[in-house]
Amino acid sequence: MNLKYNEILVRNASLEDAPNLLKWWNDGRVMEHAGFPLGLNTTDNRVIQNIKNHDMINNALLIIEYNKFPIGEMNYKKLDHKSVEIGIKICEEEYQNRGLGKIILSLLISELFSKGFEKILLSTTAENKRAHHVYEKLGFVNTEIKENSWTDQLGNIRSSVIYELIEENFNNQLTKLKEN
Repeated sequence: MNLKYNEILVRNASLEDAPNLLKWWNDGRVMEHAGFPLGLNTTDNRVIQNIKNHDMINNALLIIEYNKFPIGEMNYKKLDHKSVEIGIKICEEEYQNRGLGKIILSLLISELFSKGFEKILLSTTAENKRAHHVYEKLGFVNTEIKENSWTDQLGNIRSSVIYELIEENFNNQLTKLKEN
């Protein structure tokens, strides 16, 4: 996959990305919103294996670049022939809160709908209000709140929010965004 928009490039992860992924995945500040405030405590070998395990058809690990500099990662996993689950992390702090997430997600969402998927799902922590705002701006609908459904690394009981997006809602939101 190679998705471009101005200075943004979303591309398939390669073995050369392992050092950045290792750094990000082991950083508790980056991973906190995914429920890992202490990071993943993973190794080079595990990261390399993770990259190799993505077949880029049913699941993909993607790198987000801005001006040729890696700033984060995305992924998708095919759930069935009509549904796919996605995730995103802008890992480099100086690139957060700049409106890039909405653009980057739009690139991936457009690509997935063009591949014939009818529904895109994602989940996030209930506390991640910044992400909720972005998802809802893109047309995602909160379909379920899983109260106290899991425990993070520190023993805190956490809740998740499940979002769903269909192409009609996405296109309607894009039209609204262009009008503003």
